[in-house]
Amino acid sequence: MDVPMNRTADVVFSRREMLRRCGMGFGMLGLAGLLVDDNSYAAADINPLAPKKPHFPAKARQVVHLFMNGGPSHVDTFDPKPLLKKYHGKPLPSPNLRTERKTAGALGSPFAFRRYGQSGIEVSELFARTAELIDDICVIRSLHAEVPNHEPSLMLMNCGDGRLPRPSMGAWITYGLGSENQNLPGFIAMCPGGYPIVATQNWRSAFLPGAYQGTYINTQHTDIQKLIQNIRNHAQTLSEQRRQLDLLRQLNELHRQSRAGDPQLEARIQSFELAYRMQTEATDAFDISREPKSIRVMYGSGVHGRQLLIARRLLERGVRFLQIWSGAGQPWDNHENIEKNHRKLGNDWDQPIAAFLKDLKQRGMLDTTLVMWGGEFGRTPVAELPKLSGRDHNHYGFSMWLAGGGIKGGTVYGATDEFGFAAVENKVHVHDLHATILHLLGFDHEKLTYRYAGRDFRLTDVHGHVIHEIIA
Repeated sequence: MDVPMNRTADVVFSRREMLRRCGMGFGMLGLAGLLVDDNSYAAADINPLAPKKPHFPAKARQVVHLFMNGGPSHVDTFDPKPLLKKYHGKPLPSPNLRTERKTAGALGSPFAFRRYGQSGIEVSELFARTAELIDDICVIRSLHAEVPNHEPSLMLMNCGDGRLPRPSMGAWITYGLGSENQNLPGFIAMCPGGYPIVATQNWRSAFLPGAYQGTYINTQHTDIQKLIQNIRNHAQTLSEQRRQLDLLRQLNELHRQSRAGDPQLEARIQSFELAYRMQTEATDAFDISREPKSIRVMYGSGVHGRQLLIARRLLERGVRFLQIWSGAGQPWDNHENIEKNHRKLGNDWDQPIAAFLKDLKQRGMLDTTLVMWGGEFGRTPVAELPKLSGRDHNHYGFSMWLAGGGIKGGTVYGATDEFGFAAVENKVHVHDLHATILHLLGFDHEKLTYRYAGRDFRLTDVHGHVIHEIIA
């Protein structure tokens, strides 16, 4: 290439600066080298995303987290409370727990529940199609968190701590297992229309190496060049890029020779190779037009159907952890008119979720893919003032469900009180949920650690118990 050396140096410097500073995800993937391809932690010293073995044989290999950000109401979805209709508009007979905002009397659910499957688990009409697969699902009705605020609850659910900067669950999982596809990110976060509350903190790597950070994709877009920024190089052909990368590799190799034993530098050398290879791999993975029409119709034409169909294609290509959000901000945060808002959200999600589970199941992928659904907390059984139409935040008790990946389907674990205010039976803290997820992936949550600032950190900190009762 006829490129002056001083110009080449400028290009190398600016790209390294981009990789160092970029918070969108793909830049940090520069740490993921392609030098080795074995199942050892020694390989990860050079290539952070090399596939690695867990502590013991795993039931699940991949995770999909369907994040209903804003806090869906458990008493309107997966935890029926018929007594709320009896007390509708009236004070509950037992004292109300403290809420974030002022609340009034009970708010009976405007949605009908009925039993589904051989297990007979009750599910709201909001998720009638999803409920057709209830025998593959375990509903946990006794989750509880720590505070009724979005920001710390999101951090607790995603990072295991509501106050301090910690690596996200997806980052911990890719740190522990690596990725099965070296041409795509190991951890992808898809959210249409922009960021959720606290933005990239939800999928950060914190003190873990940057290769484990989630890569954000704005799935509102269908054009691949808007969906993934900078996926195309309009200034050069692939052949010209290949020649440029060969030159950059030679220069980087000269730089590395005087710095032997620096695994991060060794991995960084491969960053340009990864970006080059992704141009083809990512374009194919996100192109759902390659799917048969019958599959596209099954998922539906909405944004969530498109997100979940992309998710299935990414799972097939070995992406380890996928987090799929409802949308920017907090769509499920329905402080008023919950009937209208929850119904719309349920309609948007129900068909795609049912299609996704059916699709994974018919392809034999559900057995090794752990799917989880839920928000950062639930909502109160009492109405929020001044109108009898919405619900406040509720961290005392709420529901989530898990499917596939070694989960005992057709089961309900735990319970809230008769009005759905607080978890009272087989209570499950978020730390317990994280410990169970890691266990299904083959990890002892107390031993998956990373030394930082003189201390061994872990996702569950000093907490967490595996819920063996929900494991098949």
